[in-house]
Amino acid sequence: MAAPPPPPPPADQPTPIVDDKSPLCIPFILARLAEHRKRHNGSADVPPLVVGLNGVQGVGKTTLVRALAHTLQEREGLPTLVVSIDDFYLTHADQLALAAAHPTNALVQCRGEPGTHDLPLLTTFLTTLRFTPHEATPIPQYSKSAHSGRGDRLPPSTWPSTSPSSPPQILLLEGWCVGFRPLPPATLQSLWSSPDSRTLRNHALADLEFVNDQLVAYHEVVNHALDAFVHVDAEETDYVYAWREEQEAKLREETGGQGMTREEVERFVDAYYPAYELYTEGVRKGVFEGEEGKGGCQLRIVVGRDRRVVGSEVI
Repeated sequence: MAAPPPPPPPADQPTPIVDDKSPLCIPFILARLAEHRKRHNGSADVPPLVVGLNGVQGVGKTTLVRALAHTLQEREGLPTLVVSIDDFYLTHADQLALAAAHPTNALVQCRGEPGTHDLPLLTTFLTTLRFTPHEATPIPQYSKSAHSGRGDRLPPSTWPSTSPSSPPQILLLEGWCVGFRPLPPATLQSLWSSPDSRTLRNHALADLEFVNDQLVAYHEVVNHALDAFVHVDAEETDYVYAWREEQEAKLREETGGQGMTREEVERFVDAYYPAYELYTEGVRKGVFEGEEGKGGCQLRIVVGRDRRVVGSEVI
């Protein structure tokens, strides 16, 4: 009988991130790649398999995609490109303009929420990569430290490009909002009115509706481009508060006090949490729900407070 997982450490100490997820993800991705190639009949211009990866902040997305890319490239010999949706944030100037156009909507005063990404840029990137895989595709880059932490896109002259001689066969597109789907207005209002909401009532319904409306385009641009999807889910979504505090506590220790305080961490996560409350259940049900031929294309991995896998299912 397997030993029970260790208890989580005290709140001010980081829980180690154990890679018990790659052994689940790699066979899933390879199986989807085989099916993807079959659909293209072995064509020399097979577009890369686009795999979305979603998980709440602090769950270990970055660690996982790095491990996946290393394994796929080094062990399986599959050129793999990792891209974050964060690199498609609006420019600093466009973000300021968005905030100014909606001055009372706290959800769009800084980058993060749906509506703060450059979807035309993302559309161009995905289209070029998928339909002209043997051409060099520029990969946008974003600096979160620019403008005193408000961020900005780096100049296109500094962007790397894919290699025409060895185009990616797999694209891992990761991000906290990848896979979110817009809600029907009645469902949105019902969730906003619920007494069980943690953060939704901190915002006007109209402000949540604005973000929800943006997701219509995200669904068309992002979700429809996905061939497969990996969802690293948490048993309890509000683990994100503790995980983020652990990261900041480690940063404070390493830098002699720099980093967000506990109160600042709570406010920071509160800014993202409405989207988790609204859209997590939709991701759990399946981002391909209702799409013909997409059964079995989503892997859901559930982790506990210590970030260790407690269950998984293919949807």
